[in-house]
Amino acid sequence: MILDCAIIGGGPAGLTAGLYTTRGGLENVTMFEKGMPGGQITNSSEIENYPGVTGEISGMDLMMPWPEQCQKFGLKHDMVEVTRITKEGNLFTIHKNDDTTTQAYSVIIGTGSRPRRVGFAGEDELFGRGVSTCATCDGFFYKGKEVAVIGGGDTALEEALHLAKICSKVYLIHRRDAFRSAPNTIKRIKNTKNIELVLNSVPDEVYGDAMGVTGLRIKNNNGEFRDIKVPGVFTFVGNDVNNQTLIQEDGSFLCDVNKSGEVIVDISMNTSVPGLFATGDMRIAAPKQVVSAAGDGAVAGLQVISYVDELLN
Repeated sequence: MILDCAIIGGGPAGLTAGLYTTRGGLENVTMFEKGMPGGQITNSSEIENYPGVTGEISGMDLMMPWPEQCQKFGLKHDMVEVTRITKEGNLFTIHKNDDTTTQAYSVIIGTGSRPRRVGFAGEDELFGRGVSTCATCDGFFYKGKEVAVIGGGDTALEEALHLAKICSKVYLIHRRDAFRSAPNTIKRIKNTKNIELVLNSVPDEVYGDAMGVTGLRIKNNNGEFRDIKVPGVFTFVGNDVNNQTLIQEDGSFLCDVNKSGEVIVDISMNTSVPGLFATGDMRIAAPKQVVSAAGDGAVAGLQVISYVDELLN
């Protein structure tokens, strides 16, 4: 059986795409997700900024009802890892790690990205318990407190400015003496009184107790150490896009990507390959928020309905 649509990835984008395609009339839609659906957000302990959800809720609790809602309209879930997507003519082939393949008329891919780790001691152990990669998600929990931000690019500086509106003080730690950001952003950083620049320094170790982070030790270029007592450490050193399934046997990508490996899409989530749509954190200019990923999935789902209808009729 040829699928009307194959959805790769079971996060907010993939699940929403599944909801819109099946409720919109497509009968043969399968979501391929090697684990339980929900995506990266299920690792978040507290969420307060998803519209319509009042109070604090964990990422796991937020996503729990989504699969059931989608499956109500006929979405199927194949718990297998997709290793590659290829296309010949009008048909896509989904290659899986169980050595089987599935064909589909259209594909929505939403395999997301993963925040790049800095690599200092304690980072992994305290991730989610004071170490974060999302100021928009977690900044409010440190209202009136001091936090540290690690990074020197646009995202790090923009998130530091965001945190400065919430927190009593932000330590902005960068390994160089100059930032890789827009001049206006750098000017705003320097003019924000509760941001302290800690330059030519790198994190050495984040430490804490059973409750979470209690401090960060940094090391400057002279080999000198400094302890900063903070309950929150935010790292912004880039993201690695999960685009492996788009890599072909010759090493090229199935569709156009930018130099960072993010999939290039238009406003309707179309890629450079007809019938292939990219959503969520893996696409260019992604806000990296649950609500945005869900919106991408809805847009892609509606586009797929039109694409398949035109292709088959």
